[in-house]
Amino acid sequence: MAFKPRPVLHFTPETGWMNDPNGLVYFHDKYHLFYQYHPDSLFWGRPMHWGHAVSEDLLHWRHLPVALEADELGDIFSGSAVVDIGNTSGLGRKGEPMVLFYTYDDGQREGQALAWSEDGCSFTKYPGNPILPFETGDFRDPKVFRFGESWRMVISRGDRVLFYGSENLLDWRKAGEFSGIPLPGVWECPDLFPLPKAGGEKWVLVVSMGMPRELGRRPVYLIGSFDGAAFTPEGNLHYLDEGPEQYASVTWFDRPEGEKRMLGWAWDGDCGDAFPT
Repeated sequence: MAFKPRPVLHFTPETGWMNDPNGLVYFHDKYHLFYQYHPDSLFWGRPMHWGHAVSEDLLHWRHLPVALEADELGDIFSGSAVVDIGNTSGLGRKGEPMVLFYTYDDGQREGQALAWSEDGCSFTKYPGNPILPFETGDFRDPKVFRFGESWRMVISRGDRVLFYGSENLLDWRKAGEFSGIPLPGVWECPDLFPLPKAGGEKWVLVVSMGMPRELGRRPVYLIGSFDGAAFTPEGNLHYLDEGPEQYASVTWFDRPEGEKRMLGWAWDGDCGDAFPT
């Protein structure tokens, strides 16, 4: 049998470079995986797009065309996706749409933007982009989640995360921030979600730390409480994974059963572009 130099269980694109998983969402009976994608070489580069694939079991994937392409506002950096429960945005004409949130990067500034889809295959960029204005420096990776009857967004801002609130996914207001992680480096790809616990629930804040490699460049997490504006940690900081090849790990906007599934990028910072195929 001919040797096929591809992982059996890990997702890889058909060709080119990939990094962070983006827009993980369960929609129309399929898992949708978007990802940072530079199709023109085996190395990180511009323009950066969102690649796209779907699966029914998280193991077997079908490749789809690029979902979001870089445009005059910048490259398409990392973000998230939700099913707009109740069509709060008004963007859906046939029901509850899939809504994508992503960072535009123009090489110097970063701002947040939105696109949507009603079929999970074709995507329309919101004409009012950016929904959060461009800022100089690190301001990226919006993770949007349901919070009661409204929405929240957690986004990286250098050495902290910012929290925003919205009722319609289009208009956002700053609600608070958190900066209590005693580690050096840029915070990236945040996630914030509740997990059930006897007598209530706990919230988990995950951040990928762009630290010097000798300190272990990988995701960390804190357990605590979240009131919609403030995250209050309880206990110590933990590494999400003991090995180095786990980064940009985020959870799915998933089926209503409440289970949480997470996907990360297998990368340790040094060998990501050292493979021959």
